[in-house]
Amino acid sequence: MKTSKKRSNSRRKVLAEAIAQETVLESVVEIPAAEPAVVQPAEKIIQQGLAVKQPARLLLIVLVLGWIYNYLFWKQSAGVNFALFLTLSLVGGLFVLLSEGYKPGRMGFWLLIPFVFFAMITFSRQESLTIFLAYTFTLFSLGVLATSYLGGRWHLYRLSNYIHKFFLLVGDLVIRPILFFNQVRQAPSEIIQAGRRFPIGGMLRGLVIALPIVLCFGSLLASADLVFSKKLDDLFDSEKISDYIRQLFLIIFFAYVLAGAFLHAATKSKDENITPEDRSIIKPFLGFTESTVILASVAFLFLTFVVVQFQYFFGGETNIGVAGYTYSQYARRGFNELVIVAFFSLVLILGLSTLTKREDEIQKKIYSGLSVVVVALVMVILVSAYQRISLAIDWHGFSRLRLYPRVFLIWLGILLALVAVLELYRRERYFAFAAVLASIGFAVSLTFVNVDAAIVSHNVPRTLHGKNLNVAHLASLSVDAVPALVDEFNSDSY
Repeated sequence: MKTSKKRSNSRRKVLAEAIAQETVLESVVEIPAAEPAVVQPAEKIIQQGLAVKQPARLLLIVLVLGWIYNYLFWKQSAGVNFALFLTLSLVGGLFVLLSEGYKPGRMGFWLLIPFVFFAMITFSRQESLTIFLAYTFTLFSLGVLATSYLGGRWHLYRLSNYIHKFFLLVGDLVIRPILFFNQVRQAPSEIIQAGRRFPIGGMLRGLVIALPIVLCFGSLLASADLVFSKKLDDLFDSEKISDYIRQLFLIIFFAYVLAGAFLHAATKSKDENITPEDRSIIKPFLGFTESTVILASVAFLFLTFVVVQFQYFFGGETNIGVAGYTYSQYARRGFNELVIVAFFSLVLILGLSTLTKREDEIQKKIYSGLSVVVVALVMVILVSAYQRISLAIDWHGFSRLRLYPRVFLIWLGILLALVAVLELYRRERYFAFAAVLASIGFAVSLTFVNVDAAIVSHNVPRTLHGKNLNVAHLASLSVDAVPALVDEFNSDSY
């Protein structure tokens, strides 16, 4: 009995030792497998946070573009340089983004059409408003491209999205390069692709060490050669040194801004947070009854005005004479007021469309119907305003201040018609897109009209019918009027 108990105890000891050895072996084997699980996520986090994996290439491109800006614009007129610089910046940005694997959205390519068109206008026209709009829409096209590069949904932006994207872009131009290069400085060198960390610190230290050496050798060489010494004196003139410092500041400033734009396109242009189709950024809070009363009141007022217009203004001189006014006095007045009424009617319709609660299909149809009625009446008011400005042109001839509103009225009417159609089809999201298209259309129309040339072509032949010619006004026009002046001078009609 004692022998059997001893054997059983010994077997238990052997089994316990075997189990203990297996657990020790398992723990030893599992230790190496746990090491990469701790290191790998950290590398992924750093790599995902680095927008551009080759910062050296980004830095080189923006510095080159900054130098190009200084070369093109330092003590130079804009002219073709503006379009050339923006084109090179666009090419440089696309090269950086495409080489990093950032492909543009398909709708983004449409923005290249207004960019190319208006960039060409910046150096082919000189009339003030035309060239101002050309500069504006050239920058606008690039700005929208930068903010919607990856998503390409700029055509779905509401007005609130345009405002939000604008401030987001400006903020990234200011702060994004600092955050990015600080992140690059802290990232391990093996995380950056191909291990290419740009040696900024080494370059600065090398320049500091090289400076006294170069100065020493330069002074010796200047002592050895009088011509070389004179060249050095001209190079390091105090006035030129101040110019060099300002040019260096411009290069760094525009390199910094372009880096911010490129990084913004890489990180903040996915269009993930634009307002959905079925809701606005502002929650509707105005009741349907209140909005209906507002629209009906405005429609009744406009209808009364339109009736008066058909009775007197569109009726000609006979009815005006009965009312005690001359046709000239009646037509001269009120053009600016009518344009303001039309513009704020558009603002009213868009605002109420955003703020009004429409809970069922009947309310939606009633509101859309009232909006269309108001738009139709405003269109009649625009016709009245257009006829008034046309009469002023018949009396006094063309001028910039008469041609601008004449073209503007046409595009304001087109925009009102688009708003009415979008309201009927419940596509309120596209109001901002329609406004952008109408604004571009206005700028394009001024370009093709060639305002200053049109003034010459219209006003000079009026002298054949006994009309006065304002020569001082012709002399104040830009060089856009020169070809028309030459044609009129060589004409056989005079």
